[in-house]
Amino acid sequence: MSDFIPIIVLAPIVALLFNLAFGSRMRGETAGWIATGAVFISFLVTLGIFTNMLGWPAEQRAIHFHWLDWINVGRVNVGISYLIDQLSIVFMLVITGVGALIHLYSISYMKGDRGYWRFFVYMNLFIVMMLQLVMADNFLLTFVGWEGVGLCSYLLIGFWYDEKKNGDAAKKAFIVNRIGDFGFLVAMGAMLWQFKTLNYLDILGSGGNIVDGVHHAGLAATLTVGAPIATIITLMLFLGCTGKSAQIPLYVWLPDAMAGPTPVSALIHAATMVTSGIFLVARSNILFALSPTTLSVVAGVGAATAIFAAMIGIFQNDIKKVLAYSTVSQLGYMFLALGVGAFTAGVFHVVTHAFFKACLFLGSGAVIHAMHHEQDMQKMGGLKKYLPITFWTFFIATLAIAGIPPFAGFFSKDEILWQAFSRGSVVLWLIGAIAAIMTAFYMFRAVYLTFYGKERFDTDHHEPHEVDWKMWLPLVVLAGLAIVAGFFGMPAVFGAGNWFETWLEPVVSKGEEISKVAGAAEGAGLEWALMAVSVVIAASGILLAMRFYKRRVTLAKDEAQLGAAYQLMHNKFYVDELYDKTVIQPIYNVSNSFLYKIVDVRVIDGIINGLAHITEIGSGVIRRIQTGIVQNYAVLIVVGLFVLVGYLVMF
Repeated sequence: MSDFIPIIVLAPIVALLFNLAFGSRMRGETAGWIATGAVFISFLVTLGIFTNMLGWPAEQRAIHFHWLDWINVGRVNVGISYLIDQLSIVFMLVITGVGALIHLYSISYMKGDRGYWRFFVYMNLFIVMMLQLVMADNFLLTFVGWEGVGLCSYLLIGFWYDEKKNGDAAKKAFIVNRIGDFGFLVAMGAMLWQFKTLNYLDILGSGGNIVDGVHHAGLAATLTVGAPIATIITLMLFLGCTGKSAQIPLYVWLPDAMAGPTPVSALIHAATMVTSGIFLVARSNILFALSPTTLSVVAGVGAATAIFAAMIGIFQNDIKKVLAYSTVSQLGYMFLALGVGAFTAGVFHVVTHAFFKACLFLGSGAVIHAMHHEQDMQKMGGLKKYLPITFWTFFIATLAIAGIPPFAGFFSKDEILWQAFSRGSVVLWLIGAIAAIMTAFYMFRAVYLTFYGKERFDTDHHEPHEVDWKMWLPLVVLAGLAIVAGFFGMPAVFGAGNWFETWLEPVVSKGEEISKVAGAAEGAGLEWALMAVSVVIAASGILLAMRFYKRRVTLAKDEAQLGAAYQLMHNKFYVDELYDKTVIQPIYNVSNSFLYKIVDVRVIDGIINGLAHITEIGSGVIRRIQTGIVQNYAVLIVVGLFVLVGYLVMF
């Protein structure tokens, strides 16, 4: 099967190059079908590899594929090589599977756009870079994919560049991510200094897998728990993750990224790119487990982000902004799981979240499409009868994210809460539970404001209608996955065993064992009780939303009566304004008043202009000697000879 691995990456590369060369001359949906077909081919090959891996012994489910040599300097040997194991294949299936569905959706959604072929070039490039990120067998190649998806994010967020706000959002995403990327670079430098390599197998080992016929122990195993170098490396890696996966304090770019087309929001900011940080921590689980300090930071930041973003999402009226803050909150849940050492739970929530959040984003796109690009839920209402397929798929995905059994979100979110509690952190469990009730509330608020109640739009000029099959088919598939995916990670107390946990065990078991707290709470009775509590919490949030937004519609003017609490949450706690006052404006003032007016204009320009002025004066003096009169030149020669002879006589 290893011979087919290059096809996974090459298929979208060929498609994007073809569309880049001939896309401007194509008519209709040709460019979209080419791009979609390429990603679907990648998915089929990935699915084939996964199916074969299922039949292999557990310890042999890893393929190490070397494609090309890249850097070979001293002891540092980095190639364009791929490590396909239990962790990477899960992310590859999500990237190519969900990616193919979103490409199909985009064929209709972007139809008629003057940048149609260019859009699909960017989308294919994103898929390529995301695959590089998760398939790489070394940190440097992962970083190439890491930077590549950052570039694609910039291009896609600012796709409609003729509007200034879109360009500003793209620049904001690009700059904020560069702050996090600095941490990734520092971490790689520290690893080179400590381990003299950047290869995963050399540093992290192969876990429970046998790769290339050998069980790799990994140099990280030589470190002790709490080693300062492990803390430095992991804190810097986590700084990178806070940028890419939108955690406090670098989360501010993701809500503004909704300026891009809705398929971009679904692919990059719900299902794939923002989960890059989760992948990096899960891949480096042994290093993170060796630093309890870093794990505490990860768990704390994740919990804070989960509840903070949920509070902001409660009173947002832009349907895509609600989903954006929901994404930030759910990513916080994932980091909460990673921070308590439950790496499997964090990755499982990545998978379930990809299905229901992509469905929600694409559903919001169908609503926006039907409403002629209106995104304010205050101006919607009563769309259930006009958009039946969109409504039911959106409703199913909302039940999943709210944590209602038996939908996928229930199993993954409950596992995170259980792991937080059982590993000794009641405070983190409580924060997660509060965030859960908020999630159920604001998501059903969105459902009721959009699909229920009185129609708050003008049907005389346009009547909403259901989207075509290329848009509703991905919704149906994703909604179906949001129903069944959770059963692959059913808790052991159900008696069926947790298949997902067993699948990832060779990759994450060592990290989970090292990070496990002594005296952790156990017992099926306690787990069942906490499971019941989580269901009650979700149901309470739904009933509360129903009370205010279904039986009688509560609009912004009514919510504003809550006073300061509403103003704080509706205005996103004024974080952007705070950053503007404390970071952006001071940097701008220093740049303008000192760096530009003094350093640039006076010092740098002064030196350059001064050298030019000296050259001008010197050339003016020398020019006087060049008279063009031969007699003068003869006199100068004679004078020069006398001076030379006099010098020789004297000295």
